[in-house]
Amino acid sequence: MTGEPNTRLNDLFGLAGWSKGELARLVNRKAAAMGHPQLATDTSRVRRWIDKGEAPRDPVPKVLAALFTERLGRVVTIEDLGFVRHGRAGRRRGSGTDDTPDGIPWAPERTAAVLTEFTGMDLMLNRRGLVGAGAALAAGTALSSAMHDWLHTDPALSTDAPRFDDPLKADPAGFDRYEAAPIGYEEIEALERSVEVFRAWDANRGGGLQRKAVVGQLNEVGGMLSYRHPDPLQRRLWGVAANLAVLAGWMSHDVGLEPTAQKYFVIAAHAAREGGDRPRAGEALSRAARQMVHLGRPDEALDLMKLAKSGSGEEALPRTRAMLHTIEAWAQASMGHGQAMRRTLGEAEELFVSDRSDVPPPSWMQMFDEADLHGMQALAFRTLADHDPSAASGAQRHAKLALELRKSGHQRSKVFDYISLASACFIADDPEQAERYARQALEAIGSTSSHRTWDRLWEMYLLTGQYAGHAKIQELREELKTALPKQTKRVRSAQV
Repeated sequence: MTGEPNTRLNDLFGLAGWSKGELARLVNRKAAAMGHPQLATDTSRVRRWIDKGEAPRDPVPKVLAALFTERLGRVVTIEDLGFVRHGRAGRRRGSGTDDTPDGIPWAPERTAAVLTEFTGMDLMLNRRGLVGAGAALAAGTALSSAMHDWLHTDPALSTDAPRFDDPLKADPAGFDRYEAAPIGYEEIEALERSVEVFRAWDANRGGGLQRKAVVGQLNEVGGMLSYRHPDPLQRRLWGVAANLAVLAGWMSHDVGLEPTAQKYFVIAAHAAREGGDRPRAGEALSRAARQMVHLGRPDEALDLMKLAKSGSGEEALPRTRAMLHTIEAWAQASMGHGQAMRRTLGEAEELFVSDRSDVPPPSWMQMFDEADLHGMQALAFRTLADHDPSAASGAQRHAKLALELRKSGHQRSKVFDYISLASACFIADDPEQAERYARQALEAIGSTSSHRTWDRLWEMYLLTGQYAGHAKIQELREELKTALPKQTKRVRSAQV
């Protein structure tokens, strides 16, 4: 007991709207449902947790996390409640600050535990049809500051997972660990193939339909990481965890679950570093940066990109560095920094062509090809065109090149290319060409489940307003309004 109030628990308690007595009864009832019928909590004990900082014994923290997750409709972890997991290294309750949100970075032995708990809670929200809303995104600057020193040091793989024959080590999952077992090379190869299947589905259809499957697979991998494997196998397993976490984050971002997405990107960076893959950790953080640009926070995206680029280390391939440069350029374009954007895109092109392909790219970079390079350049120029309309011509040129180079199976990216191209034509005062490309975007969008696509479609719709007097454009506007989900129109209208 610290004698000081648990401010985190108190804040969540206030949001939940329970009385202390009601929470005590809910804890007892939930604990019994989770297999702990002997637990007996009363109002005075709840008061001590909140007002005196008393840390309840297991299994109460996991019971409380489950209750608040259900009540608030977003994932609430044990750390979110202000509790420290018993038997493992980490910061004391309340040690997270503005510079180290939620105690980031985690001690190595906590990564599998956080991964398993967070995915378990996310799956529980899925089962109940709850929405991951109400949580706040951590500032990009805070994440970057918190993770800088940690990402620039080498992990100690020997602490990846505790050894269960050591009586001083606790179960890393911190709560109901499913019956995982040590795995071999055949199993890890099957897991790696499953990542490729999920990645291909996401590229073609968007994240909405497979997100739950990816989260479930990641949850199982977290259980596998509870066991000690030979180092080469352990590294590959961490790599699978990193790849699945990036996918879970990207799919969450794709369907508008922004705080959930950010958490997965941070988990992915931790998992990649534990596996000794610093370029993968940097790429995971670059996803968080792309998320920030999409949400209108490019300055924070640039902070994250500095860390992603420096943290990737010298082993990052030129193509990887080129991809990171395109994201940085998009953030610069969002701020209207045209000269900086053009310089950064020029560096990206030089890096891309300098990649001799003598070293096979990692699986997570195989999606970034020449078409993606032009697609990101088109997006950057189209974004800059909001500040400098002359940039629209560059957006059109790169979008057309991207469309010419797109391979099959990249339907969502093709939709983005058409939207960038149509939007650039509207800005360049060419409504006839814009209408043609916008209809191609509409034709292609029907098979995707991407909220990001709808968001950009809404941005294109706003550009049609000045041409509402044209008969064809007016018809297009009606079709766009019909195609856009009502929730997207309502949310984006409130932001404009």
